[in-house]
This record gives sequence, structure tokens and C-alpha cells, in this order.
Amino acid sequence: MIAHDVTISLIKILPGFAPPSSISLSLSHFHTTQHTMTTDSLPFIQDAESPLSDGELEVLKKQYAREGEYVTVQTKFNYAWGLVKSRRSAETTDGVRLLTEIYTESPERRRECLYYLAVGNYKLANYTDARKYNEQLLALEPKNSQALALRRLIEDKVSREGVIGMAIVTGIAAIGGVIIAGLMRTRRDR
Repeated sequence: MIAHDVTISLIKILPGFAPPSSISLSLSHFHTTQHTMTTDSLPFIQDAESPLSDGELEVLKKQYAREGEYVTVQTKFNYAWGLVKSRRSAETTDGVRLLTEIYTESPERRRECLYYLAVGNYKLANYTDARKYNEQLLALEPKNSQALALRRLIEDKVSREGVIGMAIVTGIAAIGGVIIAGLMRTRRDR
């Protein structure tokens, strides 16, 4: 089934943020509308991880490519947003790269990049960077429930991976101890 006109719901993430609350996507046009945003208008991680269809992402990619070297920050953000939502880590990596460029090159737009930089890095298991960006957002919006929920996810994942890492190290140490004890016993018996 080929859809000629697809609607994607985008969540506005920060005051003054230009991503539309909806984008009407078609092969022939790209239309945006703007709405005001509240502190808790960030999507929860489950929404942020819901990937776009290949067709929807392709529309954003074509718009980004069409603008070429004169790509607007808004178009770059929309494409980065779509990439971060991807299940493919290479696309998520590209989305984080584009968001990092926006964050670096457009200081006035940093706040709107923070949540998706945190989400993208979380999805890529870059927990230190995910935590850094999320904490920057929480410094600006301490009661933001989505950022608080993401903080809990990051901390849980770090704790879980830390426990797994410790178990692996302990297991390796135990195996190493058994091998060393066996070698020492063999030497003593000679």
C-alpha cells in the first residue's frame, strides 16, 4: 500500500521550539504548524522510541537533502528526530550527530536538543552522555516528568549493567583463581 499523504504527530519539546505539533508529509510538500508548549510536553521514552515508517523517514530525509547546504535548523532537527527514533543504531547515531551539530552551532536552540540527545545516547548505550544531556535539561526544568522518567531509566540501566559487569569480573577472577591454584598445586607436586 502506498500512502500519498501521511501525518506524523510530533511533540513540541521546549518553549519557542519550532518543530510542529503535526507535520503533513507528502512527496510534494512539507507543511508545518506551530503550537505552544508546556514543561511536560516531552514525549515519554516509549513514544520517543517508536520508529517512523521507512516512508515517513524518507520524506524527512528528502526534505533535508533538498535544502542542501542551506538546510534550516528546523529541517535538520526534524530529520534528526526521525533518525533518533529509529530501531537501527546507525540511523540513531546519525540523528545524535545532527542534534549535536545543532546543539553546538545554534546556542539558542540547545534546550530543544537536550531530551533527544539524551534519548539517542540512551538507545546507543552511551549512558554517560545520556545522563549529561538529561541532567542539563533537568537543571533547566527540574520538574519535567519525562526527563525525570528518563533519568530513572538511565540509572536503572547503569545499575543493571554495573551489576552484570561486576558479576562478569567476579566470575573471571574466580576462574583465574582456580587456574592459578591448579598451577600452584601442579608446581608443588613436582
